[in-house]
Amino acid sequence: MNRLERFYKIDQLLAEHKVVPRSRFLDELEVSPATFKRDLEYMRDRFNAPVIWDADARGYRYEASAVTAKRFELPGLWFSEQEVYALITMQQLLESVDQGSLIGPHIAPFRARLDAMLGEGESTATEIRKRVRLITMASRKQSPSHFSEIGAAVFQRKRIDVGYHSRAKDEITLRELSPQRLVHYRDNWYLDAWCHLRGGLRGFSLDGIQSVRLLQKKAVDVSMKSLDQFLASSYGIFAGNSPHRAKLRFTAERARWVASENWHPEQMSRFDSDGRYLLEFPYGDDRELLLDIVRHGAAVEVLAPAALRAKVKREHAAAAALYGA
Repeated sequence: MNRLERFYKIDQLLAEHKVVPRSRFLDELEVSPATFKRDLEYMRDRFNAPVIWDADARGYRYEASAVTAKRFELPGLWFSEQEVYALITMQQLLESVDQGSLIGPHIAPFRARLDAMLGEGESTATEIRKRVRLITMASRKQSPSHFSEIGAAVFQRKRIDVGYHSRAKDEITLRELSPQRLVHYRDNWYLDAWCHLRGGLRGFSLDGIQSVRLLQKKAVDVSMKSLDQFLASSYGIFAGNSPHRAKLRFTAERARWVASENWHPEQMSRFDSDGRYLLEFPYGDDRELLLDIVRHGAAVEVLAPAALRAKVKREHAAAAALYGA
């Protein structure tokens, strides 16, 4: 029985029997008197447990004071020690995802509870955090206040007015949106929303939102099925119809990595007789796909469609020209 389970057992015995002699605790917990004493002190100090020794009844009981009892709480003692480790790792992931700026302050109480649950032994929460390193790449700066306001609109099902900067056109437009879902993709946050200006579903990068104003209007609801189709029907974050089908061939060496990657929910793949990896999937907008193909250099060849092959060829030619080739 680990320490967390002992805390739970102590609480259970006191709740069921009201007064519990020390010998009963030692038998049930299978610990030494010194360990039992440390457990009680920890419960009192960390969790405000109102455990007192009743000399007349010759046992331990909870103090009857309503004020003290109200402050007493054993947070999350149904978690095993291994589950606590997993929760702390998840908490690290949340903080890393937003580089401590967007939702870090909101999960501070959760972090404090995890610290208290794990205690001050060899595997403290602080020590675990040192053993978990999460690195984000290409994350763009986003406003914490905008994130909070947009999140509130998503969950409260309210509309928002936003000023949105489109990098492709380098222009800012004012839009009324019905937020549907927040999406974290490639270290950045996006908002799936019904755009009342365009009359359809659109995806918005949160770092492109320059201003947010919460409206007291009910948001238009789009079914989850439609949202899933909106995102999954195209390659990556660029949503819409997928009229094209990419066919790529990777070298046998590069296949050692790419064969375990998921490029698209509907991808098809196989190895040819030379050990090369053939990957095929649908896509709509090719901007993001083009970047993913080019980063593999000569280790991948676009077999189809011809238009995508031509774009990749131009990209490589332009890159070669920069180096005087």
